[in-house]
Amino acid sequence: MGVAVFGISLSGPLTALVAAPFLAIAFWRNAAGAALLLPVLATRERGTLTGLRPRDLTSSVVAGLFLAGHFAAWLPSLSMTTVAASIALVTTTPVWTALAARISGVRLPAQVWWGLVLAVVGAALIAGVDVTVSLEALAGDGLATLGAICAGGYVLAGARARQRLATSAYTVVCYSVCAAAVALAALVAGMPLTGFSARDWWLILAITVCAQLLGHTVLNLVLSSVGPTVVSLAVLLEVPGSLLVALVLLHQLPPLLALPGMAAVVVGVGLVVRASRPVTLAEPAT
Repeated sequence: MGVAVFGISLSGPLTALVAAPFLAIAFWRNAAGAALLLPVLATRERGTLTGLRPRDLTSSVVAGLFLAGHFAAWLPSLSMTTVAASIALVTTTPVWTALAARISGVRLPAQVWWGLVLAVVGAALIAGVDVTVSLEALAGDGLATLGAICAGGYVLAGARARQRLATSAYTVVCYSVCAAAVALAALVAGMPLTGFSARDWWLILAITVCAQLLGHTVLNLVLSSVGPTVVSLAVLLEVPGSLLVALVLLHQLPPLLALPGMAAVVVGVGLVVRASRPVTLAEPAT
C-alpha cells in the first residue's frame, strides 16, 4: 500500500507539469490502461466471458462515462487551484457515495453524518481561502468537487459491474468507453490528442505507470487481503503525499489558511469510510 500511495500521490503534481491538453492526458492514460489489461483478459480470464450478454456490460459502460466526466472536471482543476486543494476535494468521493446510499433509503450511522459535516466544513474553508486568491482558484475547487461527484458514480457503477464481470473485463470495457468519450469530447472541443513535445509524452507515460500501474493496480491487488475500509483510508494519504510532491516538483505550497480545511476534509472522509461499508474500490479515481 505504501508503493500504491506513493504512485497516486505523483498523479496530480505530474499532471500539473504537462503542457498537453487535459483531455489528451485522460485519453492516453485510459487507452494505455485498457491496452495493458487486454492481454490478461484474452489469456488468463477469457473463460469469464462465456455466457455474457450485452446488457451485462451496461454498468461498465456507465462507469466509463462517469470516469470520463471525472477526468474532464478534475484534470483542469489542477492548473486552476493548488494541487493540494484539488486532491483534497477530489478525494471526497466516499462522501458522495454515502449521500447516494442515503437517497436510496440506506440509514447512515451518526458517525457518518459527523464525517459529512466535517468534510463540508473543510471544503468550505478551502473555497473561502481561494476566494481571496482568485475566482479561477474558486472555479478550480468547484471542478475538483464535481470530479469527486463523478468519481462517486464511477465507483458505484463499477461495483455493480464487477458483480457480473471479472476485474480485467470490467476494466477493459470501462477504460475503453472512457477513452472513446474523451476522444469525442476532444474532437468537439478541437483539442489535439497528438503532436506534443517529448517532455509531455514522457510525463504522460510517467502518469500512466505511477498512477495507473503502481497506484491503482496495486491497491486492487491488496484489496482482498486488507479489505476496502483500509484501502479507502490509505487513499486519503494521497492528500499529504501530493502536497509534499507538489512542494518538491512545483515549489507549490497552498495558502496556510487552507491547510486546516484540507485536514478537516481528510478527517471527515476518514470518519465516513470507517463508519460505513465502503463500496469495493473499482480503481481509485485519481
